[in-house]
Amino acid sequence: MRRFFEKSTFIVALVFVFTAVISCEKDFTDIKSSIISNTKFDTDTLTVKGIVIENSPITSVTSDNISAEPGLYLLGVHTGANGDYEKIEASIVSQLALSTGLQVIDDANIYGSDTIVVTTIDTAFVKLPYQVTFNNDGTAYELDSIIGDQTKAFNLNIYETSTYLSILNPTEPSKLNSYQSNDVFDKKVTELNATSDFKFLPSLTDSIVVKRWLSDETVAKQDTIKYFNSTSATIPVPFAAIPLKEDKIKELFLDKYESSDFDSQAAFNDYFRGLILEATGDEGSLVSFNFNATVKPSLEVYYTNTVVAGGVIIDTIYKNDSFLLSGVRASTYKMDDKVYPSDKIVLQGAAGSEAKINLFGADTDGNGVADKIEELRARNLLINDASLTFYINQSIDTTAVPYQLFLYKSDENVPPVYSQIKDVYSEGAAVFGGLLQRDSNGKKEKYTFRITDYISDLLSGETNYSPTLRLKVINATDLLTVTDTIFKNYNWNPKAVTLYNHEAINEDKKVELKISYSEKKD
Repeated sequence: MRRFFEKSTFIVALVFVFTAVISCEKDFTDIKSSIISNTKFDTDTLTVKGIVIENSPITSVTSDNISAEPGLYLLGVHTGANGDYEKIEASIVSQLALSTGLQVIDDANIYGSDTIVVTTIDTAFVKLPYQVTFNNDGTAYELDSIIGDQTKAFNLNIYETSTYLSILNPTEPSKLNSYQSNDVFDKKVTELNATSDFKFLPSLTDSIVVKRWLSDETVAKQDTIKYFNSTSATIPVPFAAIPLKEDKIKELFLDKYESSDFDSQAAFNDYFRGLILEATGDEGSLVSFNFNATVKPSLEVYYTNTVVAGGVIIDTIYKNDSFLLSGVRASTYKMDDKVYPSDKIVLQGAAGSEAKINLFGADTDGNGVADKIEELRARNLLINDASLTFYINQSIDTTAVPYQLFLYKSDENVPPVYSQIKDVYSEGAAVFGGLLQRDSNGKKEKYTFRITDYISDLLSGETNYSPTLRLKVINATDLLTVTDTIFKNYNWNPKAVTLYNHEAINEDKKVELKISYSEKKD
């Protein structure tokens, strides 16, 4: 509850406060939270019984960066231990950013008619910098944000897409476009990577050697390529480098620099519509790449211009052009459909599974308000605190359970309307909660949400809107900034967890809504 005091109105403010207290004791109206017990009130706690929670598989989530930029994108393959969860193959599609003034032979290097310039492509690759953290000594990096078996490779192929990636909706150009995680992006016939089904294994490799080739097919020199997070950094960032077909990249890029296809970003987007980084396989790991980091994913082209006069090499110019994976981007998630038994509530991120929650049960008289809500309203309770807790089934693999879950409202129509629970924006995400909690033995135990304002509004009669609640895996980047009551269902977190449902044999593990309240004494 925010309080604003001006010095000039201090007395008025005090009068207002005392008046409010007297009014509260007389009329017993709900002031929503933080009620202090006194001689006129009893405080107690009740637990709402009969909460029903069910599995709710989903087919897709919004996965583009048009309305909101997540920054993080998944690439790879992950299968849950013992087949507990759906296998996911996560891929990325992205436009490329065009640098201005691209020239194979710079104007400053124009020679006379008796010379020729021979361009030799040295190498081309897609660069993917890993997310990393420093080791305990601060002397080296360690790979971060990877789940699954990093000792086994998944297959990676890189394609040119023939699908035009548009910011605007093609059928309604006045509206923004949106891509779903199960959308299909057409690809050109053959892959661009030099070796089909490139075996992708995460590693701490932080440099590559580029041989610079002269026109006579001899090596002029070797460059060691490293990338740093800042100009003062001394430790290079580990990155993956996927070699591309050099002749094909020369044909698609270098040979077209002087054409109109490279005149502007718009022309380039229509000519070269983007890359598809496609992961497939039955084993491996799932890697999260940060496209907003200092060192960004890109397509790198290294080439050498050999200047020859009278059969003699008179000059050598070494060049490198970079094309950031920028512009419109989207993720695709290919996931196995899996039917879970009703006694196990499975939450899996990406396009896996959520849960539906009926918090207050049936509305038998059909007046639009659940019977349980009417029962509690009749008691005229002052709500001090309300928390909803979900317990983890620790008999199922908990190696890669999510750090945070999220709770939101859904009217379950087609298409559904999603909205925020009031506490998210009235109290803030930190108070709202949903973070992973451990028991006294350090085991991953539960997730708890503070929904005091939401429950208070329902029990005071301020609102009758009590739709289905939905529970999902979330990452900090999924939530983004809460600016209104609308909830947008993004998901870039592939982790999974199994919860107990309302039928748990152990009463202590059932989902529970606990309400702390004050009640007027008789």
